[in-house]
Amino acid sequence: MPFPGGLWWLLCCRQGFTLLRRDYGETDREADGEVEEEEGSFELRAQGDQGSLEVSLSQPTRSSSGSERSLLVAEEMRSLIVEKGPGPVEDDPDALVKGWLQREVRGGVKTPWIRPRKYWFVLTPDSLDYYSSNEKGSRRLGSLVLTSLCSVLWPDKQTYKETGYWSVTVFGRKHCYRLYTKHLNEAMHWVCAVQKVIDSKVPVQTPTQLLMRDVEEHCGSPEVLEQIYCCNPILRYTSSPLYAPLLPFPYGSLDRSALGPRSYTTLRDEAVKLFNSLQQLESERDPVPLMQGVLQTCLDLPPLVDEIYCQLVKQTTEPPAPGGQGDLHYWQLLTCMSCTFLPSPPILRFLRFHLDRTESRFPASEMAKYACFIREALGKTKGRECVPSLEEILVLMRRQEMICTVHCPGAAACSVAISSHTTAEEVARELVTRLGLSQSPNLFALYEQSRRREQPVGSATLLADVLTSLAGEEREQDPPCRLCFKHYGFLDTDNVPRDSLEFALLFEQAHEMVLRGYVPTSEETLQTLAALRLQSLNSDFSTHAPFPRLEELFPPHVLHARLPGPRHRPSTKCRGARLRAGLLAGGLWGQALAKQRAERDQRLRGRLREEGASTMAAIVEKWKLLQGMGRPEAMAAYVALVREWPGFGSTLFDVDLRASPVGAGSQRLWLGVGAKAVSLYKPGELEPLDSFCYGRISSFGASDSSTFHLCVEDRDLLFETSQVDEIAQLLNTYLVSAGARRLPQPQELATSPPDPTTLPQGLCPTAGPW
Repeated sequence: MPFPGGLWWLLCCRQGFTLLRRDYGETDREADGEVEEEEGSFELRAQGDQGSLEVSLSQPTRSSSGSERSLLVAEEMRSLIVEKGPGPVEDDPDALVKGWLQREVRGGVKTPWIRPRKYWFVLTPDSLDYYSSNEKGSRRLGSLVLTSLCSVLWPDKQTYKETGYWSVTVFGRKHCYRLYTKHLNEAMHWVCAVQKVIDSKVPVQTPTQLLMRDVEEHCGSPEVLEQIYCCNPILRYTSSPLYAPLLPFPYGSLDRSALGPRSYTTLRDEAVKLFNSLQQLESERDPVPLMQGVLQTCLDLPPLVDEIYCQLVKQTTEPPAPGGQGDLHYWQLLTCMSCTFLPSPPILRFLRFHLDRTESRFPASEMAKYACFIREALGKTKGRECVPSLEEILVLMRRQEMICTVHCPGAAACSVAISSHTTAEEVARELVTRLGLSQSPNLFALYEQSRRREQPVGSATLLADVLTSLAGEEREQDPPCRLCFKHYGFLDTDNVPRDSLEFALLFEQAHEMVLRGYVPTSEETLQTLAALRLQSLNSDFSTHAPFPRLEELFPPHVLHARLPGPRHRPSTKCRGARLRAGLLAGGLWGQALAKQRAERDQRLRGRLREEGASTMAAIVEKWKLLQGMGRPEAMAAYVALVREWPGFGSTLFDVDLRASPVGAGSQRLWLGVGAKAVSLYKPGELEPLDSFCYGRISSFGASDSSTFHLCVEDRDLLFETSQVDEIAQLLNTYLVSAGARRLPQPQELATSPPDPTTLPQGLCPTAGPW
């Protein structure tokens, strides 16, 4: 009797799915509705197995029949799994740990009115089995084969608070066991025992790893290599989806280090998803966003870097249309990967072989040009903090360099060609040479500058990462962030020629210090400085001359200090009074208070405009008195007035001085780091509270991310600041530049600074970690 149409279709689909699973090393064995754990030959092979050149078991060809494939898989299964009969459970000589544990119901749904069933679990050197009971002849209900890729999770308090049980989770290839017990000691004992068995297993390798080793061993024999590639489709391009990673990943391991808005599943699942994303590149008109997404995933999940390299090598090996649009998209992503991540040594060797093979097979082609570019990039890549921006990806797709704009105060902006591997030190070196500052004794560096902050860029920092971070901040700030070339260390400010570019840089930095309130002086002097600034910009007074904004000439905090402060109402200690005030604030009385506050703010803004107008009028009157003064003279007079402050030439940091390591009191100060000494200033005062020459400093370092420790003879000073790294690096720089024979020993994490004799003149030296 023929099968009904629907039933025949179901059987055919079931058989096809089974054959597809067998292609990836799975079987049909089931026990009580649960698929048992069995390791397939496609995905895993023991490290000790040398394998042959033709790995037919690892990657089946389409010419083999389903029954033959099933027989081969079954034979290999028997070599991995030891069959166990229903013998006496209590007398099992291979049992390492055994006992009663409760298992979670299927699907993970736990209902309070159904208690989990208890099973008798037995841990052996090869597997974790569970039985219906501990009696002789009891039936084995399931088995989880333990390999080096299995993982176990430790008990956590959250699960205990929610369920009243301590959990033990063991991840296998196809499923996991979630076991529960009421005793923490018992759960810890099981976890340690399972982990010990996992650690004792020989590391397993995938067919891809075995074939990579075969390729490396026979790279000098073209005939053997062609046979390897011909007989193993796993090494070649495929248009079919990937059902398992090319490299081994732990079962069920979640990368918990990837923080942020992105959420990821297991590494194995993410590897398969990434391959699907790669296949979408072939038909994408604009592949740049998809490429950036792949790079971001690799940055968040570093173990996937090698996997993506293997997938890209696979997809660029014998593609259906070499040099076509889809093939070039793979090569372009491989180019971006090579400029962002460095693979592990085995993958790197296989990648270089693939590049050589491509160049030899397709000389003078676009693929060969990408291969040459990738080989050079791999020799320079050291790792990135950010993924390439969209603009950088477009440049890399064309194998070109980026153009970086660096602003120089007092001079025109400079355009510098950079690559993904260019550091800030290399750009600073080029600008020092281009601007003729090689003979200057002072030090220069690049700065990230915005209206709110300014910080130096580390010498070893990749400029591509800096540009990527600045591009993200530009969307939020006005004016946008930018890169600046400025003085970093003032070793000699007295002998700078007035007609040189360096003096213009010195003048601009002195003006920035004035605007930020780091030059304590009288208001009369500040108005004179503003007039000198106008004279240097516009020469003699003219009604047609462009006037900068007042905040670009005069410190804004001085005008705000003239305004009356807000009135502080006495705090209401009575709880009832606070409640009545809260109720009134939400009604009509609250609206009246908001109206009064708005009127007060409007009056303050009007008062601020009046103060600004009067200050600008006083500045203009002083500007008129400078008739006939040239720009160099105005700049020299400006710098001379600022140099009258003893702290000129020092870099000031806002710090809070703690009275003692455990004391609650702190004092707001300026920490001035200069070429000869470190000084402490009270904000707004001319003379320092104390000053320490470098010979008195015995050690310095970072106690933590926000505490800087300075040991001066028998005194320990603790400073709370957000610029711990900048302070320590500047101290190291001055010490190295001065060539001091006896250097202070930074605490704990500090290391010896570099040799001062090897530093290029005019550059900020690379300070080591402290």
